[in-house]
Amino acid sequence: MKKLTGNEIRVMWLDFFKSKGHHVEKGASLIPYKDPSLLWINSGVAALKKYMDGSEVPPSRRITNVQKSIRTNDMDNVGYTSRHHTFFEMLGNFSIGDYFRKEVIPWAFEILTSEKYFAMPVDKLYFTYNPSDKETHDLWKEQGVAEDHLIPLEGNYWEIGEGPAGPNTEVFFDRGEKYDPEHLGIKLLKEEIENDRYIEIWGIVFSQYNAVPGTPRSEYKELPSKNIDTGAGLERIASVLQETPSNFETDLFMPIIKEVEKLANVKYEAPYLTSYRVIADHIRAVTFALSDGEVFSNEGRGYVLRRLVRRAMRFAKKIGINRPFMYTLIPTVVEKYKDFYPELSSRVNVITSLLKNEEEKFIKTLTSGEALLREMIESKKQLSGKDAFKLYDTFGFPLDLTKEICEENGVKVDEEGFEKEMLLQKERARNARSGEQSMHKQSKDLLDFTSKSEFTYDDAPLKAKVIGLFKDGEKVSSLEDEGEVVFDKTNFYAESGGEVADHGKVTSKDIVATVVDVQKAPNKQNLHFVKIAKGTLKVGDELLLEVDHEEREFVKRNHSATHLLQSALVRVLGDHIKQMGSFVSSEYMRFDFTQTERISEIQLDQIENEVNRMIAEAIPSNIRVLPIEEANKLGAKAFFSEKYGDSVRVVAFGDESIEFCGGCHVENTKDIGLFVIESEESIASGVRRIQGRTSIGAYELLKEKEEMLKHTRDALGAKSVAEVSDRLQATLSEKANLKKANEQLLDKMAQLVAESLMDSYEEVNGYKLITKYVQGMNLESLNKIGDILKNKHKDSIIALIGGDQGDLPLAVFISGKPLENNKAGDLLKALATELGGSGGGRPNMANGRGKEKSKIESGLSKVKGLIK
Repeated sequence: MKKLTGNEIRVMWLDFFKSKGHHVEKGASLIPYKDPSLLWINSGVAALKKYMDGSEVPPSRRITNVQKSIRTNDMDNVGYTSRHHTFFEMLGNFSIGDYFRKEVIPWAFEILTSEKYFAMPVDKLYFTYNPSDKETHDLWKEQGVAEDHLIPLEGNYWEIGEGPAGPNTEVFFDRGEKYDPEHLGIKLLKEEIENDRYIEIWGIVFSQYNAVPGTPRSEYKELPSKNIDTGAGLERIASVLQETPSNFETDLFMPIIKEVEKLANVKYEAPYLTSYRVIADHIRAVTFALSDGEVFSNEGRGYVLRRLVRRAMRFAKKIGINRPFMYTLIPTVVEKYKDFYPELSSRVNVITSLLKNEEEKFIKTLTSGEALLREMIESKKQLSGKDAFKLYDTFGFPLDLTKEICEENGVKVDEEGFEKEMLLQKERARNARSGEQSMHKQSKDLLDFTSKSEFTYDDAPLKAKVIGLFKDGEKVSSLEDEGEVVFDKTNFYAESGGEVADHGKVTSKDIVATVVDVQKAPNKQNLHFVKIAKGTLKVGDELLLEVDHEEREFVKRNHSATHLLQSALVRVLGDHIKQMGSFVSSEYMRFDFTQTERISEIQLDQIENEVNRMIAEAIPSNIRVLPIEEANKLGAKAFFSEKYGDSVRVVAFGDESIEFCGGCHVENTKDIGLFVIESEESIASGVRRIQGRTSIGAYELLKEKEEMLKHTRDALGAKSVAEVSDRLQATLSEKANLKKANEQLLDKMAQLVAESLMDSYEEVNGYKLITKYVQGMNLESLNKIGDILKNKHKDSIIALIGGDQGDLPLAVFISGKPLENNKAGDLLKALATELGGSGGGRPNMANGRGKEKSKIESGLSKVKGLIK
């Protein structure tokens, strides 16, 4: 058995399948592209679904890849087992309607057992299969696999809702008796018992049926295009070939673990293995996800990253690391992976900045969370499951830390309630994506439709012939109401790259139809969605295609302005700017980009001026299709999650802006006319968004602002817009003077009221007590009165009610000896509850509000009765 490094395994895998006629496809970003059904790319096939379900025809029907993946459904198990990870790499080989069982099984056996490749002993390999899949059983036997190494399992069937499905076979490696303490042997496999002896290293899915929920599998119809989908875990294969106790001792993890050892006060050994493994796993996931353009946030993927960081930092405490540290591990991760993932190197500074900021933020959050917990358990015997979950979900507080603090204060935790909340959260996450299909049902007609259709960027009216008609993806001979049309040539742009589709009409002497949308068909033809107002549309009909020219012109201006904006952002803010997304319509453009710091008004002005400078310089566009290597040499910018072929369309405006882009653009920057920033905001941690308008849209936006300025002029009584600033300053100054005078009056009033109450103290349990309703007083005044009164007597309790019917501000103060047995927060809560309100605070001072004026007397009496 060959002892190979992780990178040697990757290269050997790709080389092997390349020799079998496979196209080597570069792994996709971890962030799913145009696939809302997935939170992350979580398998080798996830990024190829469009090929598997027939949505798009692949560049080759044989594909091999190494795909980075993230799965977090069992995040809390990571670190406790030898092979669970959040981030992992899947080695895959795929057939899209090409080869099937008879080819893939011999290939699998060859790469696993041949001395030229992994050279695993045949007697250490076991193979499971679906009992109904006799052909797979027989093919493994033909390779020389013994009958007792072939295990039939009913669970060997891959199916996710409607769409491609089929039986699968899995390969296991027997690591021997030392990983089988109960000596159960093959029973572990046959009964699918969780174990560390038989390790699954490869799964092969025979995707041959169209699954339909509610239909027995025996009645599933055969797919028009049968596929092979395989996935082999790199970390597991590395562990087998390197003969390590777990995946974490392989060369994929040990450099990180050794770096953590330098920061910790204990070595990588029991009982500290889990802490080290959690950190090593999570830093890989965070580094790769941030590199691919994800950022920290309170929802979706960003929230997952936030949880990973917080979990790693909690485990770090157990090995003596009590400060932000994960960001210092990034260079180690990059050094280990840069040969296969060179893009990591260019993102080190941005990743480090984002992660350091997140760690520092969590330290502050922990402090706030602990303060909230102590407030939650004040005067309680049990912390509810809902509150414990809130601490876990919002502040990253682990349940064991919550329990520890609660135990110190004699409070129990409703652990059962906490688990229920956890289950509800998982259900919410599932439901959030349940509306989107993971795999679409294959449309055989669209998949088989390979007739050529030419797109031209020229939007002048164009005569074209109908070559294909479809209704919900099914081929038809005619259309009378609505459906999808393919022409032999078209000037209608299909939605892509953030740019909306063209609209317009198609007409002939007998037909009038409106084009309401245009999308890409599986074979890349532009698929026009039409609504027919007159006539019947048939294949062979010739029509006049008329794009809405005015709409297209506005789209072009906004799209070109987006390119100029990115260039301006880099020039003003720095080279760290990376596109995170965009949207271009006829009305406005929107651009999302990486930026950790707030953008000042001065910088926004500079950015806007820079775009308008390029517009005024009348720079002609230069649009070419180039080999991707040549385009990269030009320094052309590419969208981080888009995938590109061997040739790319490059849109350049002189040397100011050079980008990969397939969209519609102006011929000269002067055609844009004018650019105005409409808004700028943060949309996630480390990501900001600018929305802008061009041309007439920019003019209209400026007119809107002018109208607002005129309204302000009139409201201030200024004679002209030029006077607005001076008038506003004068008004604000007057307001400040009035506020100051008002505060002085309130202080005098509070002093007078306090003096009138000086003789109202009574003795209760040896303490000086005042309980009074001071009608009409707001909360601020009550607090000032309380501050004056508490200085009169050192050991005192003061409870005050102000306001009037429906809104009764409350204030409680305690000073001196009464604090030994009483808390202002407790007395305030009791008073507020009696008055139908709420409130709370610190032991020495608390505020709240009540509602029921009729309960004032009973509320104050209740306070007296609670004093200890």
